Amino acid sequence: MKMIVGLGNPGKDYKDTRHNIGFMVLEELASRYQVEKQESRFDAIIGHIRINSEKILLVKPLTYMNLSGRAVQPLLHWYKLSLEELIVVFDDMDLPAGSLRIRAFGGSGGHKGMASISERLASKEFARIRVGIGRPEKGEAVNWVLGRFNRDEKEIFQNTVRSAADALEIWVKQGIAAAMNAYN
Repeated sequence: MKMIVGLGNPGKDYKDTRHNIGFMVLEELASRYQVEKQESRFDAIIGHIRINSEKILLVKPLTYMNLSGRAVQPLLHWYKLSLEELIVVFDDMDLPAGSLRIRAFGGSGGHKGMASISERLASKEFARIRVGIGRPEKGEAVNWVLGRFNRDEKEIFQNTVRSAADALEIWVKQGIAAAMNAYN
């Protein structure tokens, strides 16, 4: 069993914002497979799918971004999963819009959702997919991440979401090294 966590904020006010790219990637992956079961547990919505014969948990924390660790840590414990069986997908302003960066471990890079997860797990030793959303030319970062994609960005990010879902499939089937080789 593996757990894929997509970071975002719950509620329709945040739907389709840059900060919710992790949720979008999970929705793309779920659309490719039959969701066998959906449940709510530990402040998260969990979709159960199978890739090949492996059970995969698609997790959307409902804690708001900055408290994502409150959902992730108890779920890992509940399902008795190791850090090697976890990958987190999240937005990153330090990467160009539409790019992906996959790592086996690392710091939060200032992302408060990742910092919350690392703090609650007392580790940075888990895989992640950073999805580049770029930085605003001017203005506040908060308005940027909570803003919606403009017309020109929509196609770029639809392709990026598909690529991130493809990378997750490789991670499940072949491991983190194969995913990094294919997408970094």
